[in-house]
Amino acid sequence: MRLLTGAACAALCLATPAAAQLGAATQSPAPEGVTEGQGAANPKGHYAELDALPDWGGIWFVMGGPPAPGTTPAEPKLKGEYLARREQWVADARSRDGVVRRNRSNCSPPGMPRIMRLAQYPYEFIFAPGRVTVNQEAWMQTRTIWTDGRAHEEDPDPSFMGDSVGRWDGDTLVVETRGISPDLEIDTGWPHSDQFVLTERLHLDPSNPDILVNEMRMVDPEALVEPFEVTTRYRRDRYGKLYEFQCSENDRNPVNEEGETEYN
Repeated sequence: MRLLTGAACAALCLATPAAAQLGAATQSPAPEGVTEGQGAANPKGHYAELDALPDWGGIWFVMGGPPAPGTTPAEPKLKGEYLARREQWVADARSRDGVVRRNRSNCSPPGMPRIMRLAQYPYEFIFAPGRVTVNQEAWMQTRTIWTDGRAHEEDPDPSFMGDSVGRWDGDTLVVETRGISPDLEIDTGWPHSDQFVLTERLHLDPSNPDILVNEMRMVDPEALVEPFEVTTRYRRDRYGKLYEFQCSENDRNPVNEEGETEYN
């Protein structure tokens, strides 16, 4: 057998078509609950159906402000090790004058459900056959809510956005999200387990179509004593747009010997 010289081998590799080097494109099966040839992957012929959906055009800002007089903001009721972690977090924050430890980059996004409640940066909802896409200005995050009848992934990899499956109940988008990473939080300093499930009911305010209401219900048999419910409202800017958010250009916070990021 003759051996190819280095130069001959390089020439042969260059002559090989790129497609042959990369291999064939993947061919994923239709998700459970979706008929072959249907669903979000086959949108042609279904765009007219979007006209029947409510008008969520423009961008949306969380409506903030202080709680009503005589009321206090709702808080999750934790139990077991998650309550202990919360108490330790509060003690650490007090000992550091409010500066808290983080085990990941300060440029990493907050993930679900916190990212749906950020008051500073707006959201954009884009309807397409079989899906709703949520673009979030902060961290330039994109969330996909599948509405084509598919089931949840059987064992989704934990992620920042989780696995969101929705359906339209009249003019209300009902969304269940599973598979949210347990490294994330319900809210700042409020941990949850890998059993955390979020259900959202999103709809326009009947008295004001420029207000979008998100009724959020969170359950977690490992971390929560009872379901945690909170409602977030968003106001519309019809002709506003999202701006580029590139946190990594200024991700310069130091890391201590324990691998925790610190603030300058």
